[in-house]
Amino acid sequence: MGRLTRDQAVARLLDGIQSDIEACGVVRELLERQFEAALRHRAAELSGLAEQLMPQLDSMEQRRQQRVQLVRALHGANAGMDQLLNGLPPAQRSSASADWARLEALVRDCKQATARNGSLMADQYTVMQRVLHGEDQLYAPR
Repeated sequence: MGRLTRDQAVARLLDGIQSDIEACGVVRELLERQFEAALRHRAAELSGLAEQLMPQLDSMEQRRQQRVQLVRALHGANAGMDQLLNGLPPAQRSSASADWARLEALVRDCKQATARNGSLMADQYTVMQRVLHGEDQLYAPR
């Protein structure tokens, strides 16, 4: 990363938040398509969507790690985004805080969609296992 001035580090961090906001939009759309493909049992489409999701998620994780490093470099080992945001000039703080809140909401939404999709696919897998292998203890005494 090299040596950055404080202003450069903050700019890089805020740019990363913007990039993650954009990436969340792409991820959310892919998750919606994944849900529809799972509902319709389109395995090939699910595979293609997973291939599209992974680079987006990897990039977001890299930006998250960079954000953590920059915040810690600027405010100490135990610092968080609140410390960084509170240290910004008022005009910049307002905008950056709104962007950060938006990113947090988008990430929560994507996590909920991921959980929904995972639950659907797990349920489908369980049903298929029952269809293929039957119930384990269908006629067992209770």
